[in-house]
Amino acid sequence: MLKFQSSSKQWINQLPQVNDWVLLSVWVIIGGLLRFANLDAKPPWTDEFATMVFSLGNDFRSVPLNQVISLDTLLQPLRVNEDAGISDVVSLLLQEDNHPPVYFVLVHLWVKLFGSVGEYVDVGVMRSLPALFGILSIPGVYFLGKMAFQSRLVGQISAALMAVSPFGIFLAQEARHYTLAILFVMASLLCLIIALRHLYEQSIIPLWLVLSWILINSLGLSVHYFFVLTLMAEAITLAILIYAKFKNNFSQLSQRNLIRVLAVILGTTTTGLVWIFLVIPQGYGNNMITWIHPLSHILYAISPPFQLLAVWVPMLSLLPVESDFIPIVILSGLLLLLFFIWLIPYSIRGIKKGLKLNQFRLSLLTLMTFISGVIALFLIITYGVGVDLTRAARYSFTYFPAVIVLVGASLGILWHEIKQENEKLQAKQTINPLILLSQLYDKLNCNGKLAFYAVWLMGFLGAVTVIINLGYQKYYRPEQLISVIKENSSEQVLIVTTHKSLVQVGEMMGIALELNRNNELDNPDFLLINQTKNNDPQSTINLEETVKNSPKPLEVWAVNFNAEVKLNDCNVDTKKYPYIDGYGYKRYICH
Repeated sequence: MLKFQSSSKQWINQLPQVNDWVLLSVWVIIGGLLRFANLDAKPPWTDEFATMVFSLGNDFRSVPLNQVISLDTLLQPLRVNEDAGISDVVSLLLQEDNHPPVYFVLVHLWVKLFGSVGEYVDVGVMRSLPALFGILSIPGVYFLGKMAFQSRLVGQISAALMAVSPFGIFLAQEARHYTLAILFVMASLLCLIIALRHLYEQSIIPLWLVLSWILINSLGLSVHYFFVLTLMAEAITLAILIYAKFKNNFSQLSQRNLIRVLAVILGTTTTGLVWIFLVIPQGYGNNMITWIHPLSHILYAISPPFQLLAVWVPMLSLLPVESDFIPIVILSGLLLLLFFIWLIPYSIRGIKKGLKLNQFRLSLLTLMTFISGVIALFLIITYGVGVDLTRAARYSFTYFPAVIVLVGASLGILWHEIKQENEKLQAKQTINPLILLSQLYDKLNCNGKLAFYAVWLMGFLGAVTVIINLGYQKYYRPEQLISVIKENSSEQVLIVTTHKSLVQVGEMMGIALELNRNNELDNPDFLLINQTKNNDPQSTINLEETVKNSPKPLEVWAVNFNAEVKLNDCNVDTKKYPYIDGYGYKRYICH
């Protein structure tokens, strides 16, 4: 065993240092090109509008309710506010949003660095900062893999996978804070692995590590509150692995190490409590997470595991499963299924092999326990509290880097594995697809390098899929709604909706910004009717009165209107219109 470990250490670090940096630069360049490709092509959605408006120091409440407004009035909060400062950004977030302010302050400074480049803030500028953080995650995951497994090869494979990860590119092309949070997840995970290594080797955890870990955890919480899931999973991992190591003799656990671990927990908890006391008295959330449905329906009860699975797949690969052409969707789904039928057993084989080697065992156990801990917390919160966190793929940022490094380690462990191929399959010439598939699987299972190339290529195809908007499509498709309105309207257009929070303002802003960018319609008007509860009859009355007093002829497009529509002298259009993501709509023709 010791002889095998020595040889494994030799081949797993065989890459020359100079070539190591050159190769890492290649992954960074590829990842950067992919993250900045078509960066501003997709229309922003509600959460991105929240980032834009609050980071500018503007307020959604400046949009008038219960009155007809122009497109310019609706988009007023997207104008660069030269008078706003950091204090305005922080104040608005604590009053109206449910996220900590650090990322929004950084965006505020980022926009000021670029200055105003148009009438409204530029979507590309807003998305460029998370894209930049997404690029930094490539060397970040390299160092995590390298230091966790003491292997530059594992680091390189992890960086290569991160560079083309469809999930990573999806997050990097959103004007949100997830890519910054991922950097803190990686840094905190690295601290955990180093601390566990000291505990297992019974050496003293350095004081610098304790202080760094507390600082990293504090900053992570100041970027996204769900970073607490990462911290809780780390605590679970610490508890399980410490118990596994010292269960037979706890006296071997150094008291100094125990105190330092407790200091990290206490320091991090104190920071978390400070954030809680800062935010909760201000009215935390303002109904911003009501879309996460409670488990009141049988579908909600059985869907969370499948929703988690739908996140794990695109961490490594994705194909055009959201194409409008059904044969492409079916073929894409089939190819992904076949790919993961091969990859999952192959990765498990690499992990099993690594668990037999002391060099890799602790890091593999740490990552697997940590990932399992986060997933368990997701399911506990979903089924126990009734808040379905699995509905939002982006929340998986809490363990995403660990998955990349775990897969990277399994591929690295099998990198130099070359086995004899199945001679029977190799000798038999045939066009039978099942036999050809078996031959392909045989080749992939027998050659570690070829297996990595296959995984990377599938990741690259997934990255392109996201970039061209055939996978991880935006939750709202205003360009499609505008196309429908343009093709069918012949009179003045009034787009109406009910308003409960800034979510509905964002939905309308998506339509308005797309109209402004493409000049698709001539001067449409908007109406946001204030609503305190669903199906409020007052919303119906307000709409009726407003339309009654508006010039005719008029076309009313009720979009996501959460109340009954009663309009005298108006005829509902019974034509069957296409389904559009994010927007339910009906057309009324008024004379």
